[in-house]
Amino acid sequence: MNIENQVLGLTRLSHYIKAFLSKNPEDYNENDADFELLIKKSEIENPWFTMENQKFALRQWTDLLTEGNINNWLKEYTISKTSKRVGLILAGNIPLVGLHDVISVVLSNHIPVIKLSSKDRYMIPFFLKKWNEFSDGNVTFEFVERLENFDAVIATGSNNTARYLEYYFKNHLHIIRKNRTSVAVLKGDETEEELKLLAEDIFRYFGLGCRNVTRLFIPKDYVIDRIFESFLDFQDIINHNKYANNYDYNRAVYLLNQDIFWDNNFVMLKEDEKLFSPLSVINFSRYSSLDEVKNFITENEENIQCVVAKEELGLDSIALGEAQNPGLDTYADNVDTIKFLSVI
Repeated sequence: MNIENQVLGLTRLSHYIKAFLSKNPEDYNENDADFELLIKKSEIENPWFTMENQKFALRQWTDLLTEGNINNWLKEYTISKTSKRVGLILAGNIPLVGLHDVISVVLSNHIPVIKLSSKDRYMIPFFLKKWNEFSDGNVTFEFVERLENFDAVIATGSNNTARYLEYYFKNHLHIIRKNRTSVAVLKGDETEEELKLLAEDIFRYFGLGCRNVTRLFIPKDYVIDRIFESFLDFQDIINHNKYANNYDYNRAVYLLNQDIFWDNNFVMLKEDEKLFSPLSVINFSRYSSLDEVKNFITENEENIQCVVAKEELGLDSIALGEAQNPGLDTYADNVDTIKFLSVI
């Protein structure tokens, strides 16, 4: 088993990326310039993957991939002694969203057989190539256009796609992930700084991730203007063409339907019980007691990735501003990937 070399390679890769991110462009060497060009190429192919958001994702990963973090993550598991081929159908909604699955498969002593998302074709191959170099050639992986010859599969898709995937892979061990989103609950006494952290949970990656907040619960007499004021740091989001198109479209629909909504010229708040909201829209509702919120969360549990709230509310939640900072032991759809990989 090459896990020691693989872990060492990951930490070396983390240091390499961190050093790159700390440099000014005028200080780039040839390798740095190539890395920057790759990030730019990814943005050109998928405009949702801005340079800023890709570098944010890379920075999150460099913070996670320390030797201590990796060993603490894996120490609770029994790693398989037999190497299997694990098919991965990766999502492409936010940068590097499939990387956790890739790392999990490799560190579980298996071979990832990867079908990349057409929206994210460059960063994960670069990451794996570098990881292999820093691990002295001890990272094995394959990229394919069609999954064949595999022992298990982990796939991510929309709810409609998931039904097809469940049927297609019914005879294989599998994890099939569906659409999820996240909610936030305000107590009412949040500071301006805490509300700005909530804005990060909403707007990072344009709200395209399953950990982005699309549904908000506020106390009955809460003043909406306080929320809008906390969003101002993200007002430049409307200058992004694809986001602006969504905003203009949804606003036009609401106006035509004579719906009631609140608007600050780059995001809309709509009083709506639905869990999922369109891009550029945050659904919200007012609550009189926390029991109403808890009941909603329980009823929609299988569609909620995480709950963002202050600890004193007593919910099973994460802190404001932490939605886009999951740990290595935080699993999509709350399905323990390493545990699954240890028994295939």
